Amino acid sequence: MMKTAVIYLCSHTFLKRYVSFFLKFSICAALLLGMALGFGNLIFWQDKTAFPTVSEKGNSLTVVIDAGHGGRDGGAVAGDGTLEKHLNLAVAKHLKALLESADIRVVMTRETDIELASPDSSHKKADDLNARLNIASECENAVFVSIHMNRFPVEKYRGLQVYYSENHEQSLSLAQTVQTVAEDTLQNTNGRKIKPAGSSIYLMAHLEIPAILVECGFLSNPEETELLKSEAYQKKLALCLYASLIRYFSENT
Repeated sequence: MMKTAVIYLCSHTFLKRYVSFFLKFSICAALLLGMALGFGNLIFWQDKTAFPTVSEKGNSLTVVIDAGHGGRDGGAVAGDGTLEKHLNLAVAKHLKALLESADIRVVMTRETDIELASPDSSHKKADDLNARLNIASECENAVFVSIHMNRFPVEKYRGLQVYYSENHEQSLSLAQTVQTVAEDTLQNTNGRKIKPAGSSIYLMAHLEIPAILVECGFLSNPEETELLKSEAYQKKLALCLYASLIRYFSENT
């Protein structure tokens, strides 16, 4: 009788764990399916069980989210005057909320509209970039995700594009995961390929941790600009990056 009871309790505990995992997986899959089907809004669940965790390793993982530009540096400017810096920060904040819901530590290079340089500096841009570099370099077991918007002289171009640092071999894997998830769930016609950042992108050239730069879309394309200004689409972008990071961590940690 005692043996039967023990077997029952063990089975019951396993079943509860299995159901919990299945529930988390199913909800995440439903959210991604919603993106793929073009749902206008994404629901941000407040209950942590709505998002899959990476595992017990989650608390030892850190994602450094870099909202590009800020302060006097507005970044790219859309035809209607929309500034890149505001869109970058909006997507970054949504991504932060998602990752923290999965018990992943997040470090933001900026959380307000500021430039990371002294007001009296004679080389503000260089100081700003070095400050971001220092923030990321001080984090252990971290990956770096820099969020930007694109611009090109020809209006027709659109879609997410990922660049990766060549200083760490896992940057390539992370970039490919983001590009693949974006194509599968958010932009079915996006046939872009990931690209090495090269020396022209300062942070990618100097960071020694897995690092990518994500150009979320083109402010030179009026239709995509309207999407990028939409909070619903910003949340979709954040969820796409979140799902990519979860997949990356599960495969590389």
